Amino acid sequence: MSHEEIKDQEWHALKAEDVLKHLEVQDAGLSSAEVEKRLQYYGQNQLREAPRPGFLALLWAQLNNFVVILLIVASVISALLGDYVEAAAIMAIVVLNSVLGIVQEQRAEQALAALKKLAAPDAQVLRDGVRRSVPSYNLVPGDIVFLEAGNFIPADLRLLEAVNLRVEEASLTGESLPVQKNAATVLEKNVPLGDRKNTAFLGTLVNYGRGRGVVTSTGMRTQLGLIATMLQSVETEETPLQRRLDQLGRSLSIGSLILVAVVFIVALINQTNISQLFTSPLAYFGEFAEQITEVFIIAISLAIAAVPEGLPAVVTISLALGMREMIQRHALIRKLSSVETLGSATVICSDKTGTLTQNEMTVTRIWADDQFVHVTGTGYAPQGEFQVDGAKVDVKKYPAILSTLWLGLLNNDATIEKTGENDAVQTYRIVGDPTEGSLLVAAAKAGAIHLDIDEAYPRENEVPFDSERKRMITIHDVRDPKPHDPSPFYDEKHKNWDVIAVKGAPDIVLELCTQYQGMDDKPQPMTKEARERILAANDAMTRDALRVLGLAYRLERDVPDDPEKIKAEELEKNLVFVGLVGMIDPPRTEVKPALERARHAGIRTVMITGDFPNTAKAIAEAIGLLRPGKKVLTGAALDDMDDEELKNIIEDTDVFARVSPEHKMRIVDALQANDEIVAMTGDGVNDAPAIKRADIGVAMGITGTDVAKGTADMVLTDDNYASIVSAVQQGRIIYSNIRKFVFFLLSSNVAEIMIIFLATLAGLPAPLTAIQLLWLNLITDGAPALALAMEKGDPDIMDRKPRAKNEPIVNRSMGVGIVIQTIVQTGAVLGAFVMGLIWHLEAGAIIPSGTNALSFILAHDWRGIDVQTAETMAFVTLSLAELFRAYTVRSERASVFQIGFFSNRYMQYAVGLSIALLLIVCAVPFLQPIFNTHFLTGREWSVVLGLALMPAVAEEITKFFLRRSKA
Repeated sequence: MSHEEIKDQEWHALKAEDVLKHLEVQDAGLSSAEVEKRLQYYGQNQLREAPRPGFLALLWAQLNNFVVILLIVASVISALLGDYVEAAAIMAIVVLNSVLGIVQEQRAEQALAALKKLAAPDAQVLRDGVRRSVPSYNLVPGDIVFLEAGNFIPADLRLLEAVNLRVEEASLTGESLPVQKNAATVLEKNVPLGDRKNTAFLGTLVNYGRGRGVVTSTGMRTQLGLIATMLQSVETEETPLQRRLDQLGRSLSIGSLILVAVVFIVALINQTNISQLFTSPLAYFGEFAEQITEVFIIAISLAIAAVPEGLPAVVTISLALGMREMIQRHALIRKLSSVETLGSATVICSDKTGTLTQNEMTVTRIWADDQFVHVTGTGYAPQGEFQVDGAKVDVKKYPAILSTLWLGLLNNDATIEKTGENDAVQTYRIVGDPTEGSLLVAAAKAGAIHLDIDEAYPRENEVPFDSERKRMITIHDVRDPKPHDPSPFYDEKHKNWDVIAVKGAPDIVLELCTQYQGMDDKPQPMTKEARERILAANDAMTRDALRVLGLAYRLERDVPDDPEKIKAEELEKNLVFVGLVGMIDPPRTEVKPALERARHAGIRTVMITGDFPNTAKAIAEAIGLLRPGKKVLTGAALDDMDDEELKNIIEDTDVFARVSPEHKMRIVDALQANDEIVAMTGDGVNDAPAIKRADIGVAMGITGTDVAKGTADMVLTDDNYASIVSAVQQGRIIYSNIRKFVFFLLSSNVAEIMIIFLATLAGLPAPLTAIQLLWLNLITDGAPALALAMEKGDPDIMDRKPRAKNEPIVNRSMGVGIVIQTIVQTGAVLGAFVMGLIWHLEAGAIIPSGTNALSFILAHDWRGIDVQTAETMAFVTLSLAELFRAYTVRSERASVFQIGFFSNRYMQYAVGLSIALLLIVCAVPFLQPIFNTHFLTGREWSVVLGLALMPAVAEEITKFFLRRSKA
């Protein structure tokens, strides 16, 4: 069938087998080679976004700024007055600054786009005969996709199988209730979307059940793609930090413009005859046009220097680079704002299974009718033996144990696969839930093969597991029972009956049972004594940190095939309790040290699990989570508490067991009521509200549903608690780095303002020219600021308490630091400038003998005098001061000697490049008139270097006293 014909088919009007035939799909799914061909033809399974702005649009956005426009006007005026060199230099720096801004924005956008691609959901498909997980954007027509509750539909599908499958289609059709799907039905061609019960559409959500379908349309050819023009938008996310910095920038702009206006007026008074402006304006502008233009250019340049325009781009780059670093640590951040919140986290609420434990379940104990049987072996290799009291036994002599394993095979969606050999030993993997996988392995050790059981007892229907009911029901036809299989059937008298198999939490399953299975496979009445024995066995297993499942069944003559006629409460009554299966999920080895790191950082960890209190407590104690004297609370106990009681007791509770998703919501609310910043993990559909309610929602990347991942702020790609702690550490590093370059840029810019302001007030020439100010803003400040974003973090970053969530970026300590640096830098630069002025006057023998040099230069008329030496000394002093100081601001507390001068190679590149460029503009003859510089003499260098070191020394002294005050 041609590709064009595939596009135009009405798939809902065809039988499932005809759809597969038209799409040329075999039983093993598409081959990898065929997928590549179809991917080339159809393209990726993505909706096209609106085109992003091009280079010219981005350039205009950079230039469309009031202060930049004023600078361009000043450049034009300079050119009209004949100063073409200065005009060209100013324009060149403006354009260069704009281009660098565009490059920074594009890099940040590319980094975020790459992260967005990583965050795309995966789909379970059948390719080359193997079920595998692939990014949903790589799906092609003909791919066979597996669906489970919590999955978003990854493309338009014609369903091949639908078991109690219900899909929420409100996002596409407006239908408020989930739609029950039926793969077997064949519809008319003109059936509206909302009635296509054999089809599933891209972007809709599996609410319940499971299914399988073949991809018929991808990307813009899907039903959602047809209305994609309404969805085409470029999402931009501004974080609270970026908003605060934006506010800070606006405040700085207003303050600096006022200060710049003052500087402009005072400079005009000093350098022109301002009274002439009011008597003869035209003559005034004609006589002093050059001075007015020069002062105007300096004022505008100062306004540009005062506002760190590159700060938003540097912040975005820092966040994006930090998020990429987190990916290396198995934490995928979906929202930029959560990076900030991570640094404030005070409580981590973690699941137990798979997060604190390895999620490699192994059945170690089975109980039936007062008999414990131990199972040996580890991992997923189906090798081991059955033991009673330490002695190997023939499990066939324990029929009820076999029946327990048989039910574990029936009520199971996992599969076990060979993955190859390692050191000549066959290796295996589980596809599906690890708990169900452990049941398959245990049964295989007894000689029961899943595929054989599926053929003898094919599944007809099911009620899937959910975290509220804590159980799963499957219905099977007794088609071909054999005396040697592990079932309780020894003849064919129950052939063609239906088996209702139930698996779930032992206490829940037990409540549904009126009989229990004797060791001889004969049901017995469920007495109070029998019930107590079962609960005692369950209690003994949970005390040994085993996760325990209860298994039960019932025979029914005929269960309806129609999923809509199946009611769980009707199926679950009068069950026969068969046995308990206990499995161990050992703690992850890296969790214990990670918990200690978190505790050291002022972060408390709370375990929230659906498991039994004994199991949860044993694991919590083994990993050091349960603090001495702290409590273990159950969901039942939570139900007996009101919100105020929970709020009061929650600080002393480290473990919550047997909880439901609704309990998770209450736990989050209680912690937040105590002003805690909460990170909450989850993997199921019903966990989504709690994940959303938490300050930081964390979804499991391996076991998590698409709904959980879509709601979460962060996805763990390895489902590991230690990755949460690593992400918190990286979040703190990112925020700390942002604070470092904000401090670096603001203190430098405020110092530049004060240097010009004080010199102008004192009646001195401008210590820095407009071009020098622009150069400082672009090169000397910009490169080290980017290098600061690459810092690896202070050595004590995880020894500090979490910062307050509402703490301003410029807090008290940073404010004090800015004031100190402004004073020292201003003093150093003005000191160099004054020395240059004195030497300038001494060289011309202008200062009378015995006169105070400082008083003389303050009283001297500097109008029309070129003070190149003094300006060069001021320019070089400030440039070097900022570059030397960049090393000291690499840590807010630690000394530069402690963190090492050369531990950040990007700083070496930034400072080395900036110094090289500084020497070039001072030494290259054709650049000297543009920047009004000359190459300094030995005497001048000795003064400049000494003064340039003062801000760095002051910073180290400030940090020394800060460390002492914290100690």
